[in-house]
Amino acid sequence: MLSLKNAASSGLATLLLAAGCGSHHEASNEPPPDPALIAQGKEIFRFDTFGDETKWTDALRLHEVIRVAVDPTTALSVGLKVDAEALPAAVVQGIQDGSVSLTSPATTVALLKLNAVVGVKGTVETIGDQDTLTRVGITCALCHSTVDNSFAPGIGKRLDGWPNRDLNPGAIIALSPALSAAQKAVFNSWGKGKYDPRFNQDGISSPQVIPPAYGLEGIHRVTSTGDGEDLAYWNRYVGVTQMGGHGTFFDARTGVNVTNGTDDLISAKLPALQAYQLSLPAPQAPSGSFDAAAAARGKSIFEGQGRCATCHTGMSFTDANERLHPPGDVVSEPEPGGAPSYASRSATKQYRTAPLPGLWQHAPYFHNGSAATLADVVRAYNSRKALGLSEAQSADLVEYLKSL
Repeated sequence: MLSLKNAASSGLATLLLAAGCGSHHEASNEPPPDPALIAQGKEIFRFDTFGDETKWTDALRLHEVIRVAVDPTTALSVGLKVDAEALPAAVVQGIQDGSVSLTSPATTVALLKLNAVVGVKGTVETIGDQDTLTRVGITCALCHSTVDNSFAPGIGKRLDGWPNRDLNPGAIIALSPALSAAQKAVFNSWGKGKYDPRFNQDGISSPQVIPPAYGLEGIHRVTSTGDGEDLAYWNRYVGVTQMGGHGTFFDARTGVNVTNGTDDLISAKLPALQAYQLSLPAPQAPSGSFDAAAAARGKSIFEGQGRCATCHTGMSFTDANERLHPPGDVVSEPEPGGAPSYASRSATKQYRTAPLPGLWQHAPYFHNGSAATLADVVRAYNSRKALGLSEAQSADLVEYLKSL
């Protein structure tokens, strides 16, 4: 039987890029990215498990649950997504006319065989004339991709880099027959769109929001606490300590020292994976989604009385490459439920300023999701920083943030 902490080490790659967004390209003297390397990284991001079937199959035995109890309706209810472009025409027709059952686990197995479940990789073998799921693992895309719902809710074209805030990682982990009722209760308490990427290291349960994996070009400190100087640092952390992929992660600052397997299935893939992630732009605000005149007024407030531009600087609206900030500077604490500061559990013990492009897309806000809307964000800053903004000024600032 797995311990609660060790079970979480099999957990999801939900914080592959903790708490960051941003979109505009910062000036750089680096050569342009290699298209072939980006294409390779795309395949890794979408389909590579780094051998984490060792955790998800051998330890957590989730393949046993999926093949007998997880039908597509159940899968969609916990936030799993289906890539419509991976579906053959006959399957599309069958879903539309009802001849393909969405309440049968056999359909889920068929979708896994087609590589159509975003971020979940299954091995399906024919046993006794029946397709049987024998192994299952996860990829980066599980938490950091969604779909555009163009076919049906939860079914559509992939949107890589977009955080899957419908995903309920804890509920998925809690399906494991290897866990006790008490262990399942902890994971089920996290809720959709949240995951704790340090729980299996320090035993503290304080879930954070699944962050975007887009708009990171030119930003070196990509996590909410600025751990590591590049994206590969966090990719290795998540790949090894959270996904359960084969390789090693060590950081003396946190005391984390994890090795899975005797082979390294991660290190050689980090450059391509990073290249693809850095190629993903933040999405533009949809036409008509904000009041342009109010946003223009809000920009002046952002740069003036609101004091936002003192930290949200440059084309990506962050000073993360220049400095980090002590917890006392942020308004997202204290943590919900009386948990200790998330920064105190990190390598830096500080926070970086979050980039803002694409901000409209990924509510709730702050590293812990404590602000449900952008209006809540402005309200928190106005109160905690004594900005003195009127209701009208606050509303204009919200419209500007929605435009980024």
